[in-house]
Amino acid sequence: MKILIAEDDFSSRTLLTAVLKKIGHQVVETVNGIEALNKLQQIDAPKLAIVDWMMPVIDGPEVIRRIRAVENNQHNQHESKFVRPYIILLTTKVDKSDIVTGLDAGADDYLTKPFDMGELKARVDVGRRILDMQAALSAKVTELQEALNQINTLKGILPICANCKKIRDDAGYWQQVEAYISKYTSAEFSHGICPDCMKKLYPELCDELDE
Repeated sequence: MKILIAEDDFSSRTLLTAVLKKIGHQVVETVNGIEALNKLQQIDAPKLAIVDWMMPVIDGPEVIRRIRAVENNQHNQHESKFVRPYIILLTTKVDKSDIVTGLDAGADDYLTKPFDMGELKARVDVGRRILDMQAALSAKVTELQEALNQINTLKGILPICANCKKIRDDAGYWQQVEAYISKYTSAEFSHGICPDCMKKLYPELCDELDE
């Protein structure tokens, strides 16, 4: 997984990068809040970020607030290009009020410095699992929306031939009812003959059966 690190301290950034690469992740390094903000808004932005609280230009909580604002704006406009990143806030602050401030800014998790390597790995793994679940949920929502669109198509007015009962599709082609329904639903057909058609097609056989 691609992970963004926003950390102005060289030693901390180098250690974070080494640990994350060792456990198999790709790392994108930034040294201030503006760089981090720009990277997180790119099309191929990392889906997980570790953001230090104290950074030049803009601090970690402000980076998170701005990212969440972009996310909410695109959501309200029904745009799907922006992928919500999972953000871990990294800091030396340990007071509960500071933790609340970080989480209120929109952070998904909180990690104090100096960090334990095992704890870092565990928190990154939690983020990865949540992102995987979000991706699976998004795919299911898309699938359900496509199914709903098909249902809405079937609920509309369908031009049907009064004689042969073929249906005209949106492209202007006429096709059998079963072909049209098979295209827009998961229904399968097994063919038989109704009693009325049986009498028309095989009158003699029906007379024998009636006797």
